[in-house]
Amino acid sequence: MSHTSTSTHPTAAERPEIAELRARPTAQVVVIGGGINGIATFRDLALQGVDVVLVERDDFVSGASSASSHMIHGGIRYLENGEFRLVQESVTERNALIRLAPHYVKPLQTTVPIFSTFSGILSAPLRFLTHRSGKPTERGALLIKTGLTIYDSFSRDGGSVPRHRFLGRTRTLAELPKLNPGVKYTATYYDASMHDPERLALDVLHDGLATGSHARAANHLEAVGLGAGGVRVRDRLSGAEFELAADVVVNTSGPWTDLTNEALGQETRFMGGTKGSHIVLDHPELLEATGGREIFFEHEDGRIVLIYPLKGRVMVGTTDLEHDMREPAVCTEAEIDYFFELVAHVFPDIAVDRSQIVYRFSGVRPLPRHDDTQPGFVSRDYRIERAEAPGRRGTTVLSLVGGKWTTFRALAEHLANEVLELLGAERSRSTAGLAIGGGAGYPTTPDARRVWLVSHGDELGAARAEELLERYGTRAEALIDELEPAEDLVLANHSGYSRQEIAWLVRHERVARLDDLVLRRTSIAFTGTATLPLLEELAAIAGEVLGWNAERRSAEVQATRTLLAERHGVELPALEVSGAQ
Repeated sequence: MSHTSTSTHPTAAERPEIAELRARPTAQVVVIGGGINGIATFRDLALQGVDVVLVERDDFVSGASSASSHMIHGGIRYLENGEFRLVQESVTERNALIRLAPHYVKPLQTTVPIFSTFSGILSAPLRFLTHRSGKPTERGALLIKTGLTIYDSFSRDGGSVPRHRFLGRTRTLAELPKLNPGVKYTATYYDASMHDPERLALDVLHDGLATGSHARAANHLEAVGLGAGGVRVRDRLSGAEFELAADVVVNTSGPWTDLTNEALGQETRFMGGTKGSHIVLDHPELLEATGGREIFFEHEDGRIVLIYPLKGRVMVGTTDLEHDMREPAVCTEAEIDYFFELVAHVFPDIAVDRSQIVYRFSGVRPLPRHDDTQPGFVSRDYRIERAEAPGRRGTTVLSLVGGKWTTFRALAEHLANEVLELLGAERSRSTAGLAIGGGAGYPTTPDARRVWLVSHGDELGAARAEELLERYGTRAEALIDELEPAEDLVLANHSGYSRQEIAWLVRHERVARLDDLVLRRTSIAFTGTATLPLLEELAAIAGEVLGWNAERRSAEVQATRTLLAERHGVELPALEVSGAQ
């Protein structure tokens, strides 16, 4: 649940999902917070036949879940914290997601450059025992080798990912010639990439909604209090308020959990999230230098660093800074300077400057309160806190503390089990082994892919069908069925999407604001291909579907332009630039 400022628009008509909730303002469970963990819990409960409502203050997956490092990973660093249960669960879920969501989750080759042999071997046991240390140091080859050997023992799962390998300096520089020549070794292992976290989360949401009318969800609907009739919510587009009655309230608002509980009348101090920022570079030389793999290492200050080729761009991150959740999280100029230092450390002959930044983003990890524990050593595990709703006897509030992208399915199962216990119900099915969205029936072999493309690209063309398969998985079938091939014209200001495709996203994916479309339903903002003419074109298409008048379309363009400038460092001159990812 993202707490950004969104003004109520005076011309906003009531959305169908809001009208549905107002017509039947009762449910067994209300889930507050539409990040990945709230959405996954919603899906799990919906699959059990529970009457469940999900509400999100801003757009689905617009908070911490959209500001991730785009990885599904086992968390090799958690071994140093002694969190073996979390590593075991994480690698199990990672391997499962490669199978269950193969359209969005794929094995990721990750290389760690190593500049010493023995560094860290004395301080690591101290960190393991106390979670504190003196001066941070980079990990040396011996420590990394030990960690990866243990990691492999967790990770194999029948060969879902290959084992790690070590290379010396000569072979390393043959593979990655632009790497710092001072490197002594590299360790290469596999985790998994998640190129489209927002789209993966939307697939999970649609799976829940598809179970029937007992599963309802609305974005831009804020939980503002707890009244006699239940959770009081406010439509942030129309300003309308009403109450939703429920037996169980589940607070999955991530780093905003304490603020949500405060709104519900209960003061808690569960959370202590840290800010992580990233920048996205349009830099062909750096992109080529990565060799198509993620470069991942720990800097001398103890922070994790990643240089990650993604969508034809290079993403660089991340930071780990304390943050006040009452303030917006933004990537600062100091953080950008830090990222440039990191790139120079790994690729010293490659120049990087601010003109190459096409997008920047920042989010807050939903970590538990950690007092004097160093941010990098705060547990990434999760727990569930239970309390009676203030002033509402018989209503229970469950607060999720912690959690991460990789373990969302297992976490949701644990949380749903607690809800089922409170409702006196039993689990009827498991989400383990259940394909997610467009991963159902996804062709994972060359032959299966050819068959799919032939059967779905007859009129549209194989190239276009393949583009849609890559973008939406097998959910592309529903889009293809609605497309008129002769009318499938690309946007005037962006060659990567068609007008009909954008209209389909608006109709079927709960788009309520223009920025929903630009930042989360498409890759336009992330890849730096947004322009003012494009925003105007998208607002016209969305407005036609949603009934926006000229005033509303203009307001949406201005609001999105301001958001891109203030939160993502993207200034939009009125230039016509075509691009696509």
